Amino acid sequence: MKDTHKVAVHLHENVPANWYETSIKNNLFQRYWHTRRFDEVSKLIEPVESVLDIGCADGTFTKVVLEKTKAKRLVGIDVLEKSIAYVKKRFAKNKKMSFSVADAHDLPFKSSEFEAVFCLEALEHVVDPARVLYEIFRVLKIGGYVIVLVPSENWLFHSVVWPLWQMFPGKNIWKHTHLHNFSNGFLQELIENSGFKIEVEKDFISGMLLLVKMRKM
Repeated sequence: MKDTHKVAVHLHENVPANWYETSIKNNLFQRYWHTRRFDEVSKLIEPVESVLDIGCADGTFTKVVLEKTKAKRLVGIDVLEKSIAYVKKRFAKNKKMSFSVADAHDLPFKSSEFEAVFCLEALEHVVDPARVLYEIFRVLKIGGYVIVLVPSENWLFHSVVWPLWQMFPGKNIWKHTHLHNFSNGFLQELIENSGFKIEVEKDFISGMLLLVKMRKM
């Protein structure tokens, strides 16, 4: 899976290591968007012992996941070395959290290692989402749950918000990084083909974000 890793690194090479930490502080739209998404995600979180966070970036949301799950062990992964270096330094004193560079298409963990997996606004950035879901299924314990959040790519997001975002706050950062459109039931089909059982499915922020909770039975 070296090629998928190279593609991901190339597409996201302009993303600053502290993007979420600083943009939430300095951008009202970002603050609203991410506050809303974690309000909705938090409603679905169950306490667990072990968690994997795919696409952890600078750890801004990883820390929230740790607090909400009350996990004793949380591992965050990302393809960008600069992001992992930053987040390791940022949370160096938190012994419950660890971070590493890894490709979600080929997770470097043993089967049935985690009780919960979070993939929040990351699946649209991977080359092969079906392969990533297969890997998530493999490393998840039976009875464990997964929370996936993706842009729903409805008219408002696809035709207005995302183009404007790429022109202004996300100029030269996020352009061409969304590789998949999860509208018209595409995400649900991928999930069911991966062997998961969908428990919750909802959209919010005018239908621009799609949130799914699923379980390995």
